[in-house]
Amino acid sequence: MRIRSYAAALLMGACLALPLAAHAAAPASPAIAVAPQYDTTHVYVAVEDVDKFVASFLATFGGQSTKQVVATVTPTPSSTTSQLLQTPVGTVSLFGFKTPVPYPFGAERTGYLVTDMDVATKAAVAAGADVLVEPFPDPIGRDTVIQWPGGVNMQLYWHTTTPNYTAFETVPENRVYVSAHKVKEFVKDWVAFSHGKVVSDDAKAPGVEIGHPNDTYRRVRIESAFGKMTVLVTDGHLPWPYGREMTGYEVKNLDETLAKAKAAGVTVVVEPYTADHRKAVVVQFPGGYIAEIHSTAS
Repeated sequence: MRIRSYAAALLMGACLALPLAAHAAAPASPAIAVAPQYDTTHVYVAVEDVDKFVASFLATFGGQSTKQVVATVTPTPSSTTSQLLQTPVGTVSLFGFKTPVPYPFGAERTGYLVTDMDVATKAAVAAGADVLVEPFPDPIGRDTVIQWPGGVNMQLYWHTTTPNYTAFETVPENRVYVSAHKVKEFVKDWVAFSHGKVVSDDAKAPGVEIGHPNDTYRRVRIESAFGKMTVLVTDGHLPWPYGREMTGYEVKNLDETLAKAKAAGVTVVVEPYTADHRKAVVVQFPGGYIAEIHSTAS
């Protein structure tokens, strides 16, 4: 009887444990992304370089700028010119601060539009992000600045009036550099928050993509309703300008785009190379903004 009772108790304990294990996973976070055309790269340039950057960026990619305004876009007193540069291959939120830039602004690489600021902030924290700047009002809505494992800063936006932007011809990629120590955590957290998926994870990607042509490195590509993200896993031993380029822009013809860029005063800082079925180059715009540009290799 004792043996039978002991066995029954073990069986009952196992049966009770199963439902608990099955329900241990956290509930799915709400989907708060809008679409890639509402997400922007944040570019900060000296106020005297704003017009030169606008002219070169639009000459390179086409598109147009919204009207430039002077506003306070931080929760503490500051003043900056602000405008959107909207092109068929990506959008830039351009800031030319007339005052010192309050911390931690300037280190956030990307702004993502969300459907609800409070819900998005809670979802980010639940997914593993830290909140560097609690939600605050701006002239057209609300913002927050968050940080993901690996030190990846980004801003989340919510607009009082729902915007309506044309979809991109090609979706740009957010290029994120993280260490091998934090990549697992970062990818897990970002995929959970963005409701995204890993579309490729190459443990031996060609090192020429990060300035090490004789080596390999790990590259993870993720896609979600926020757009594309490329995670470059490195030891930080990077030659300039790698790690400084925040966005990769996909164009139909790299040679034609590069010719327009050079004519507009853009400097080539990494000569064109071919890897991973793409032809790519790294350039620097007037004002210092560095970007990767690529097209599908024939």
